[in-house]
Amino acid sequence: MPQTYEELRLMLTELPQADGAARADAKARNDLLTKPQGALGRLEDLALWLAAWQGREVPRLDKVQMLIFAGNHGVVARGVSAFPAEVTVQMVANFTTGGAAINQLCKAANAELKVLDLDLDRPTADFTQGPAMSWDEFLDALGQGMAQVDDDADLVCIGEMGIGNTTVSAAIAHALYAGEAGDWTGRGTGVDDAGLARKAEAVALGRSRHTDILSDPLEIARCLGGRELAAMAGAALAARGAHIPVLIDGYVATAALAPMHAAAPDFLDHCWAAHVSAEPGHIRLLQRMGLSPLLDLGMRLGEGSGAATAIPLLRAALATHAGMASFADAGVAEKSD
Repeated sequence: MPQTYEELRLMLTELPQADGAARADAKARNDLLTKPQGALGRLEDLALWLAAWQGREVPRLDKVQMLIFAGNHGVVARGVSAFPAEVTVQMVANFTTGGAAINQLCKAANAELKVLDLDLDRPTADFTQGPAMSWDEFLDALGQGMAQVDDDADLVCIGEMGIGNTTVSAAIAHALYAGEAGDWTGRGTGVDDAGLARKAEAVALGRSRHTDILSDPLEIARCLGGRELAAMAGAALAARGAHIPVLIDGYVATAALAPMHAAAPDFLDHCWAAHVSAEPGHIRLLQRMGLSPLLDLGMRLGEGSGAATAIPLLRAALATHAGMASFADAGVAEKSD
């Protein structure tokens, strides 16, 4: 785990790459299955992606981790959320007792749910007034996220809980990609028009307050981000090191990885966007990051719900790739030349 800014930068220059031979073997297998080539569309792409990052001709999804990180944010004091910060603690308790949407979705998808709260009694600093975190705080959260990834996982899904974190996500996107603050700002938990105006103002103030670090994506993550976003970035980094593919949840999870992508353009090679949320900034952020979401269901809950909903698509991709017969095995004539 990186202990300094310099160590993190170095890790991002030494990222492991996909297994090209495993992908080629999976492609060769796929080309022999009883279907026209490409007939299963993105299911075929998903199977090859899983194979490349797991290093197997026939990938598997025996152990799927759903990692949820929770954090609180000082910017909430500016009235940017429809709910108070204590809801973060209450929702973590709901996850623990099995009463949240993500609990039900993980059961349906056969995924293991792990929830980590990060100093919920100590919100980050208000990023409109100064850096949200010190480097020690940022790297500690990043390291905690890395530690949650099991090396034997076949897939890691990342999600979050944190009142105010769509404001934080909008601030990161605005700092990285400019435009108008309102381009990245949505209603989040359901703020009214006045709350939306306060939210956009906070996002604009955050960027103007930190103009000196706008050329450094990792500084943007520290100064405008949050502990749960740093932890999600850490989980994705650890998954990359272990050659584990990653499903990204919604706007906040995508924003958490945006600075890593800006610092290392190939960082997202092992990641796939599970869905596009109803937050208006999410589709813009996905487009900037070159990510094509699997689902568009109008979801905006967070807590990994979009990623969990997409897991069955990956299971479908694996089932067809692993279980279909070849033309020769099935005695089916192949396409004539």
